[in-house]
Amino acid sequence: MSSALKQIFLMIRVNLGSLPRRLWISLSMVLSVALVVAVLAGFLAMARGFEAALQGAGSTGIAVILGGGTNQETGSDVPAEAIRSLTAATGGIGVARNAAGGLALSREIVVAVDVPRASDGADQTLSLRGMDLAGPGLRERATLSAGRLFSPGARDIVVGARIADEFSGFAVSDKVRLGAVDWTVVGHFTSGGSAFESEIWADLEAVQSAFDRQGQVQSLRVRLDGAGGLPVLQEHLSAFPGAPLTALSEADLYAAQSERTASLIRLFGWPLALLMAVGATAGALNTMMSSVSDRTVEISTLRLLGFGRLPAFTATWVEAVALSIAGAALGILASWLAFNGWQASTMGANNTKMAFQLDVTTDVALTAGLLGLAIGIIGGALPALAATRLPLTSALRARG
Repeated sequence: MSSALKQIFLMIRVNLGSLPRRLWISLSMVLSVALVVAVLAGFLAMARGFEAALQGAGSTGIAVILGGGTNQETGSDVPAEAIRSLTAATGGIGVARNAAGGLALSREIVVAVDVPRASDGADQTLSLRGMDLAGPGLRERATLSAGRLFSPGARDIVVGARIADEFSGFAVSDKVRLGAVDWTVVGHFTSGGSAFESEIWADLEAVQSAFDRQGQVQSLRVRLDGAGGLPVLQEHLSAFPGAPLTALSEADLYAAQSERTASLIRLFGWPLALLMAVGATAGALNTMMSSVSDRTVEISTLRLLGFGRLPAFTATWVEAVALSIAGAALGILASWLAFNGWQASTMGANNTKMAFQLDVTTDVALTAGLLGLAIGIIGGALPALAATRLPLTSALRARG
């Protein structure tokens, strides 16, 4: 056994030592693996960043009440009678009370508005969210970074950090036309990089008036009264007559939205990466077959000196795996440098633009790296087997 191990290590040393002689063809394999890994890591980082942006917006201590049997704000309508009944409730309904003794609640509506982007002037659809004054306080990670909040009834807007960074004309005190009226930017806010930073906030009644939505409310945001508040609220809403009302935690609402889009991103990313991986595997096989052909005399001579088939197989396979590991490491590094923290955007909730950052996390790098390793393992197997079947007469003919 000791002799076999020595033979394996010696042949691995010989194989790796001869890499400079085959530099360009070996480099082509490394680069092909790196490309596959970088592409897959890019798609996975996109999905991970989108999930982080939405999940960061959700809180288990906040519930969203929707009407019309939907689980999205788009298409939801909460009747005025239900709002009056809810706010008039005196018993425990699972909703916390504010300092004045009323429910910690915000009536809200979302309107899609087109805003030209600074870089190319193309219109982008953003979310203008009308809310009560309590609304910003029901976003646990939201803090003002500049200016002030909107005033009741005024056409003031508070702009998310991502919008302020990407679009011109949203500096504090600027006038912005949204719809048919002008609005004044009175503040900027941040929210830990969450999806809220892709929204514009304004007073509910001002939004209803400007967009002819008088009386319409799409959702209610409430602060739950402790960990058991949601089931109590759901039971209370089930007794309401008319159109059904649904209450779900903010965390569950955004998690469901993130899963749909992230799954779609992965649906495109994985087939593309696997298709490229097939080509990279074929390239690895071709590279290693050329390597075996280039070292026919070396391998045959070692076999003639008593080296077994297992060392020849193992050494060739290790070379393929080593090159694929180098390619995977290069691809992960390239994806981290190119994608990590890169700003992207897609259609989010309410069919409006949502910005997020690509996030090359450890699990993203590990998943993409394992695909790169698999390329070397699979692509090196056949050449390694071919190395064990070289005719020993090749060394004798070379000597002759």
